[in-house]
Amino acid sequence: MNDVITIGDAMITFDPDSTGPMRFVNSFKRKVGGAEFNVAIGCARLGLKTGWISRLGHDEFGRYIYNFARGEGIDVSEVKLIKDYPTSINFKEINGDGSSNTFYYRQKSPTLTLNSDSLNESFIKQARLLHITGVFPAVNDQNISTVDKAIQLAKKHNLKISMDPNIRLKLWGKEKARATLLRWMGDVDYLLAGIDEMELLFNTDRIENLVEKVKEYSISHLFIKQGENGAMLWTDNNLYKQPSEKNTNEIDTVGAGDGFDAGVLYGILNNWSPEKILKFGNIIGSMVVEVIGDNEGLPYLENALNKLENKKVIER
Repeated sequence: MNDVITIGDAMITFDPDSTGPMRFVNSFKRKVGGAEFNVAIGCARLGLKTGWISRLGHDEFGRYIYNFARGEGIDVSEVKLIKDYPTSINFKEINGDGSSNTFYYRQKSPTLTLNSDSLNESFIKQARLLHITGVFPAVNDQNISTVDKAIQLAKKHNLKISMDPNIRLKLWGKEKARATLLRWMGDVDYLLAGIDEMELLFNTDRIENLVEKVKEYSISHLFIKQGENGAMLWTDNNLYKQPSEKNTNEIDTVGAGDGFDAGVLYGILNNWSPEKILKFGNIIGSMVVEVIGDNEGLPYLENALNKLENKKVIER
């Protein structure tokens, strides 16, 4: 049985060897990325049994991602390599302050061959939690119906559902993002979102108003990511606040939110206290931004626990 399963695209990510506008960058490093994929990696490194549903191109890049996932211990039994559909790629532009821009090349995506009829009910049935994001449904309309079916099967078999809106306005407009994500809210148990995403979805950034909104949808846990201002959690009519963790060297912010998600899901599945869950999520997010790449900074459980418990590690 898998603890966590997720569904979504994965891409070859080309990270620049220098900062600044991409037109002036002469060389890139090949890496792997994708919002749902990053969460799967983060969960697997923390020791959760993790499964991933996806489609990749039947090409060298597709084989590389497939083998990468297997090497992380991810269950790839529902990942298939598809001929005549190139594996998606993106190029990243990193600014001097660590922020970044991403340029996608994902048409025609291999996930076009992943539809609602492709989903393996027994794979979903044998899991504890389904994690979805707003990235996969934004790539094309077919993915929306695929997520619809995944949620339907998850609810049928009593899985918990977590959602990170992860709204990418380069992929779809505000109104479509809002309408699509809100229609799934009634099935969501754990909502993990940035304050800007919450404002887009609910037309308010006031915490008390957001709490009232999620109550309408019967969401049990609302996690609000605030970046350098830390994070908050509302659950059981209590609001918990946790400051951000100090960074030694913030150089790439991509993937921090996915790392936070992985830490939160680990804490939830292990029945941790709200305060401990928040702190653990913040710790993992802070570790991600200290390393260039979408998932290279995602820690193994031992390293994350050492930070959580403030243990000093003897290096030599």
